[in-house]
Amino acid sequence: MKKVIEVNNLTKEYKGVKAVDDLSFDVNEGEILGLLGPNGSGKSTTINSILSLLNYKSGNIKIFGKKMDTNAYDIKSKIGVVFQDVAVFDELTVYENIDYFCGLYITDKNKRKQYVSDALDLVGLKEFTKFRPKQLSGGLLRRLNIACGIAHKPKLIFLDEPTVAVDPQSRNNILDGIKKLRDNGATIVYTTHYMEEVEILCDRVIIIDKGKIIATGTVDELKNLSNIKEKVTVEVLDLSDKYIEEIMSLKNVDSVIYQNNELFVTYKKGKNNIVEMIDYFKNKRINYSKIFVERPTLNDVFLELTGKELRD
Repeated sequence: MKKVIEVNNLTKEYKGVKAVDDLSFDVNEGEILGLLGPNGSGKSTTINSILSLLNYKSGNIKIFGKKMDTNAYDIKSKIGVVFQDVAVFDELTVYENIDYFCGLYITDKNKRKQYVSDALDLVGLKEFTKFRPKQLSGGLLRRLNIACGIAHKPKLIFLDEPTVAVDPQSRNNILDGIKKLRDNGATIVYTTHYMEEVEILCDRVIIIDKGKIIATGTVDELKNLSNIKEKVTVEVLDLSDKYIEEIMSLKNVDSVIYQNNELFVTYKKGKNNIVEMIDYFKNKRINYSKIFVERPTLNDVFLELTGKELRD
């Protein structure tokens, strides 16, 4: 598989502290790579180093098979970057903003006009071309930010939390647009704090902490790393401490939490543990309204590996 990004032995220090510590990984052509980690893990430093926005202590980086540095303009013209902070011109309309950023790379007017139209279609802003940024909702503004970053049809795209604080409709629109970008041949590096987006979008995931890779693989491969094999949730009223202690002593049970009339039981081993739980409630004549089982989530895996919530 063709490698679009090659990072080898990257190390970056701040005042003697290693923000990125001998980091090596590849990004393959046509994939969406999820780059995850708690705050301060080294994600932003890694991305800024790849983009040659930071000087780093040691290591080497190649993009499209060529060494990346500050003067590699031929490489940079094939890259689109959408940072978390919205960066558009308030005095320009939606159309003018996209046209301006596209014009930094595409000088042919007819070609640029088509590219701007394509970007508007992709993010669903055709009806807002004459609006100025201050007239847009937060979700629409995020869509504009994405359109400005990808209008020149880059082959490699970095998306940094593109759905932060947006409404559900805009979020779905953005996620659909990202899939279309991948389907049209783009390679994408994606950072987010929303694990469900990673499960929906990403072909492969890298989790980093303290500047090092602590896990990598597909979502299913990462879930298989979890010590938690099943999670059972039961809606049940007024469950006494006695019953909670008995459930905790059942075979394969790892932890039990009871709050707001919901019982959460995690299992370390086995399958179909829900059968044992149903039998327990039946034998104890405990009424419940709902019971269901699920596999560990990517967030469960993240917590196990890092000991932190994703936003810590």
